[in-house]
Amino acid sequence: MVQLGHCLLKKYYNAHTVIRFAMGGCANRPYFRIVAAQNKRARDGKHLEQIGCYDPLPNDHNERIVGVNFERLKYWIANGAHLTKPVEKLLGLSGFLPLHPMTITNAERVRKAQAQQAERAAQEEASPARNE
Repeated sequence: MVQLGHCLLKKYYNAHTVIRFAMGGCANRPYFRIVAAQNKRARDGKHLEQIGCYDPLPNDHNERIVGVNFERLKYWIANGAHLTKPVEKLLGLSGFLPLHPMTITNAERVRKAQAQQAERAAQEEASPARNE
């Protein structure tokens, strides 16, 4: 199999650079690398540069660990790299970009559901007291 270099891949296959997650880790323990890669390459395949990492499982302090080299991220964005939606959401939560609209929508949906559950719980507590 012939391996195409960055220039040939871009020229012949109309590929562009994308910043995305590359999955790593093991069973039941995902770990993601934030990489700059060509969009035609496999998700976990060869990449141009690793920009950061993301551990989605909370640690003992209920924190999700993210490490990003913002200088290199700015470089790749300035060179025309596209961001995938998951990376865009993560960078929005980190404060590098504005919040993604779906993040705001999901937060409102969760708040509304929690408020409804609290109302139901209050009604259930009040109704047995009336029956006695």
